[in-house]
Amino acid sequence: MSKTAKEVVKSFYQTDLIHNIDAFSEYLHPEVELNWNSSFGYNKKGFEDIKMMFKEMSSSFETFKCEISHLLEEDGMVTIRYTYVATTIERPDKEEAIAHFIAIWELKNDKLYRGYQISQQGDNTQENLKSFFSK
Repeated sequence: MSKTAKEVVKSFYQTDLIHNIDAFSEYLHPEVELNWNSSFGYNKKGFEDIKMMFKEMSSSFETFKCEISHLLEEDGMVTIRYTYVATTIERPDKEEAIAHFIAIWELKNDKLYRGYQISQQGDNTQENLKSFFSK
């Protein structure tokens, strides 16, 4: 039985992407296109760009996980709101919010195909984190 689009997106974001490079071929369409507006500006990433970004992060982070606060599906499009939380190699005992995201994904052949994402740097204040992690 195949997964719903929502299940595919959730599974991708719950994967340990800095320690599992094979996951990119499993979840990302070879022609994936991520349109990303961040606090540093706009950029567009393809398959190799996304894979390389996570590979580079693996040298800085001891742990790297995704905390999902919202996951919605409508008309084949999936919207996810999440925070990447990590421990650095320098401070493996302190987990911090690295960045907050909202992304909208279109899937093709059960893989992430077209993404539209916005992000901002992590805000570790109690009030902000509560908006992401308390339900």
